[in-house]
Amino acid sequence: MAVVNVTLENFEAEVIKSDLPVLVDFWASWCGPCRMLSPIVDQIADERTDIKVCKVNVDEQEELAMRFGIMSIPTLIVFKNGEVTKKTMGVQPKAAILGLFE
Repeated sequence: MAVVNVTLENFEAEVIKSDLPVLVDFWASWCGPCRMLSPIVDQIADERTDIKVCKVNVDEQEELAMRFGIMSIPTLIVFKNGEVTKKTMGVQPKAAILGLFE
């Protein structure tokens, strides 16, 4: 499943109302650790059909970043049934990211 770029306009439809658990990557183009994490997030999106993977550019979507208290990036948040269930910051290995869904 392809990564979905999320904005304030489509956040509710793509994340809150998703039937699948959702991994949201809060990132920015100037962020070195974000660039390190991005291929791992993309790989998870390509390999897993049982979860939805979304990305939020914090520079373009400041309101979403503020809503979820994003203080450092990259930050990964897992949503299930519209609720935040897990949150982690910094570069994570693939196994740790997948472990957020257990």
